[in-house]
Amino acid sequence: MNNDGHTLEQMIDNYAELAVTKGVNIQPNQQLVVNAPVECADFARTVVRKAYEAGSGYVTVIWNDDQIQRLTYEYNETSFFEQVPAWKREQLNSLAEEGAAFLHLFGEDPSVLAGIDPEKPATAARVRNKAFDKYRHGLDFGINTWSIVGVPTKAWATTVFPDLDAGEAVRRLWYAILETARSNGENPAAVWDAHNATFEHHKTLLNDCQFDHLHYTSSNGTDLTVGLNKGHVWEGGSATVANGTVYFPNMPTEEVFTTPDRLRVDGIVYSVIPLVHAGNIIRDFWIRFENGCAVEFGAEEGEEVLRQIIETDENSCRLGECALVAKDTPIRESGLLFYNTLYDENASCHLALGQGFPGCREGGLEMEKAELIEHGVNFSHTHVDFMIGANDMNIVGVKSDGEEIPIFEDGVWAPYFC
Repeated sequence: MNNDGHTLEQMIDNYAELAVTKGVNIQPNQQLVVNAPVECADFARTVVRKAYEAGSGYVTVIWNDDQIQRLTYEYNETSFFEQVPAWKREQLNSLAEEGAAFLHLFGEDPSVLAGIDPEKPATAARVRNKAFDKYRHGLDFGINTWSIVGVPTKAWATTVFPDLDAGEAVRRLWYAILETARSNGENPAAVWDAHNATFEHHKTLLNDCQFDHLHYTSSNGTDLTVGLNKGHVWEGGSATVANGTVYFPNMPTEEVFTTPDRLRVDGIVYSVIPLVHAGNIIRDFWIRFENGCAVEFGAEEGEEVLRQIIETDENSCRLGECALVAKDTPIRESGLLFYNTLYDENASCHLALGQGFPGCREGGLEMEKAELIEHGVNFSHTHVDFMIGANDMNIVGVKSDGEEIPIFEDGVWAPYFC
């Protein structure tokens, strides 16, 4: 029970409702697709009930299982993953074309693919993104609402709380998820409306500045210049699809972000939080950029996995996102390492290799791919966030006339943006 007298069960029930009504913001008779770990069946059932109570159309649940995924990689060669079954392509692409909303319940074991050749999941991800082209288009170009929310599994919980037994670890992770998702109080929906107002404030100020580039520095060695596109747009918090429906892609979320100029990134950047990617962990890594391209990199652990990310395709070596997150957010202040990018990226300023966001360029959602690339938006079959926000990180925005305005000072918003 929390301080407001709510039981854990009541808070979980409210969380499921929040995911449906605020996360994907399901509309009357709209189809919903729920991706869920089999271990989280109870919560998935609650989500389905909340969706039907909200008036949704048919709810499709797509189950996944970490151990079956691992077996598939263990028993097959890389060539096996160079194709996607036709029924899978048809399932996701047709649902997207029919206007479905997509809710992802995320609870992956951070080390489920430890020891697996990273080329296999890299190939699978690349091929899936090509095969699910209509689905990806719907998400990337503001047609379908979607949201990702965390749900504890035993493997994930015991990674976060290694000194606890599985049952207590899951309970503790539930409390952490509910707190960081602002879903442990009386009226989570109202809390999210207030939270969203802070994003609107920061986005307005950043968009008014129209910086030419950002300069990142911290004592760990980060010294990086990130060029921004003319007409770039900062986003964050809620998003809006073409039909006007407002939704929250990530719950929790603490970031404002934009898409940088794919050709104007120079310098070196160091990670501050381990990156979990495709069931593997990458620790203590760095990347050096020249003219937008990652030309050198290294890692204390997981360097080959990092290589696979950077070499996924011809543009995965370039940035598709730069995001600003202050160190005084609930996730960072919790002191927990979640080993889950949905959470850890919201504890730290981060960048992303790969696909950019068409909506982060004025008029970008109406542009064709070639025009977006010409305007500096990166295109790739991957999008991988990595965390760079050191406690003493400073970020300066530089306008085209050379005027400099501090954005972050020692890891928090500078006074101009408060």
